[in-house]
Amino acid sequence: MRAVVYRGRGDLDITDVPEGEVGPGEVRLRVGFNGICGSDLHEYYAGPIFIPNGQKHPLTGRELPLTLGHEFSGTVVEIGTGVQGVTEGDRVAVMPLYSCGTCSRCAEGRENVCAQIGFHGLMADGGMAESTVVPAHMLHPLPENVSLEMGALVEPMSVAYHAAKLGEVDPGDTALVFGAGPIGIGLWFALCGMGVENVRVVEPSTTRRGAIERLGAQTLDPTFQDVPAIVADLTNGRGADACYDAAGVAPAVATALDTLGAGRPMVSVAIYETPLVTPLLSLVLGESRIQGSLCYTHDDYRAVIELMAGGHYDTTGWTERIAMRDVVEEGFEALHAGRKMKVLVDPSLG
Repeated sequence: MRAVVYRGRGDLDITDVPEGEVGPGEVRLRVGFNGICGSDLHEYYAGPIFIPNGQKHPLTGRELPLTLGHEFSGTVVEIGTGVQGVTEGDRVAVMPLYSCGTCSRCAEGRENVCAQIGFHGLMADGGMAESTVVPAHMLHPLPENVSLEMGALVEPMSVAYHAAKLGEVDPGDTALVFGAGPIGIGLWFALCGMGVENVRVVEPSTTRRGAIERLGAQTLDPTFQDVPAIVADLTNGRGADACYDAAGVAPAVATALDTLGAGRPMVSVAIYETPLVTPLLSLVLGESRIQGSLCYTHDDYRAVIELMAGGHYDTTGWTERIAMRDVVEEGFEALHAGRKMKVLVDPSLG
């Protein structure tokens, strides 16, 4: 089968690889779509970072080279022994998380921050291929009205949904999202799905602002608008009930902390490539806090799929399908240059 194989920094190979064997408790999926994630870009341009190199991952036993892809949907085509509740032909999204189940974090129910965490597509051969083999417990069935294309977005949208929950916002609250990339868009969808109407998305890029505005979002341009002053006016001086950093740059963090209400969280769901200087005095004076957010839970997946089934998500204007053969030029390079926002690899296109 054809697959996108990562061999190291700047080295992707679209090539034929053997199909993996289906073991007990596993299923084979014919991949529908696979999204290129920001973490995939980091691996390609600066890695290996998370992908094991020279030492096998403790949970999967894998290291370089391996097939990329952890944001994917597919159709069940083969079922291993011991698998129950799964039928050939089932359309599914995949929660690609490996956890040990024995560390203190797993014991507390925090498998998403497992001390030995792994991901299908970063620590095992993933979904940027014609097919992939996954443990059956990773599967989430898709309702009939949720397409495989939308199903491939369940993973990044669940990242955003998990972060949105950590902001502890109620429908009457005011929330700010910094960054209108895929996770920022996902945060806006999630907050709207939770009934939060007063959401502003802060984004300096004209292209990204336009994309999320066409979905119905209200935006602020920090290059010429005084965001803290606007938020103070919107909230009668109270400040935002929650800020979400999906930008990962110092100006966004500084502005978020300046707009945050007393005792409220700034939820950090970005990937920070370089250390940031953070003005902690604003946190002290307001007894506010920075809250990290990583991955998702099965509950997050179920919630996102339910919202998708209810029509709360829209791919118009910010996603694009490409063939596997175009994954470097039209995928990684186009995303890195900012020419595209979200790319879904369609193995059926060749």
